[in-house]
Amino acid sequence: MQLDGAEVAPRRRFAPVLDRDWALALALAFAVGVLVWFGRSIKEFFAPTAATVYVPAFTGQTGADVRAECGRIRLRCVVIATQPSDRYPKDVVMNQQPASGTRVREGRQISLVVSSGVVIFPMPDLRFESLRNANLDLNHFKLQLDKTTYVNDDNVPRDHVVGQDPLPLASVRQGSKVSLTLSKGPPSGVKVPNFTGMYIDDARKAAQNARVHLGQIVWTPFGPTGPRRGEIVRQSPGPGATMDPFEEVSLQVSAGPGEYGYLIRQVHVSATVPPRDDAAHVRIELRDDTGTWNVYDSFAQGGQKLDFNVSAVGSAEIDTYINNELLNQTTIGREPARWIPSPADAARGNASPKPSPT
Repeated sequence: MQLDGAEVAPRRRFAPVLDRDWALALALAFAVGVLVWFGRSIKEFFAPTAATVYVPAFTGQTGADVRAECGRIRLRCVVIATQPSDRYPKDVVMNQQPASGTRVREGRQISLVVSSGVVIFPMPDLRFESLRNANLDLNHFKLQLDKTTYVNDDNVPRDHVVGQDPLPLASVRQGSKVSLTLSKGPPSGVKVPNFTGMYIDDARKAAQNARVHLGQIVWTPFGPTGPRRGEIVRQSPGPGATMDPFEEVSLQVSAGPGEYGYLIRQVHVSATVPPRDDAAHVRIELRDDTGTWNVYDSFAQGGQKLDFNVSAVGSAEIDTYINNELLNQTTIGREPARWIPSPADAARGNASPKPSPT
């Protein structure tokens, strides 16, 4: 009896220890399970599991095809920009992000850049603008300044545009390169010639040779004893004066013996450029009893309509040139016959007027 009791006593003594080990293991396993379950729940809450797909190649497809494909594979395709292109037609995808072949989750946004096609428009006229303003115009029309060259030109200030390539109104597209020809400018100062006593046509040539600009020309009747018709009587500034190259010299010109004035006509002129595929150089020249000058001298597109209000003195005619070829001549006024006195009539003073031959 004593031996049996001695054997049973140690087992009862270690039983509580064994029970605590099992309880600790079970508690630890339960805690790990709860932690794993909680971590998985958090992960699924912030990043839910979803099916993944490969991004197709959308570049080169039309917008309608891309939208249909995105709906089929459950992607969200969004157009983030449109850009002009001479490679891709209008409404065709030019670029995408992410790139084709990338594996993404369903519902992922695919950013697309779509072509707006080729934008063609008439080339702006940059002539006589400063280089700074010409650059602003080029940036506005998304054109690129290619190169600049300088030439001598007495009529255009320094760093102003004298010529351009492409020409005004030529068809260009965004991104086209433009070359500009700039003026070196006239000399710093010019000396005024003596125009008094010259005929008006000779004075124009002399002014051109002296790099002087003529301004207002006043035709004045001085009566039967006045200077010859077309002879310059006065000028301002006077001979020998030094002036800025862009200032103008005003001239008073004799209308001739017997002249008492001219009929002045104000006429509305309308001209239509003949239909053509490219721009044409149009020059409309007015000739009247005071001389010849250009009403319009620039480029115009085929079919373009030009409108002007002009003032003509005496007999007047308008000539229209297309690319320096005479297209049309139109008479807008005819001065009536005038009495031009002979030297004997001028000596008598009160001679009766006689009609001049027509």
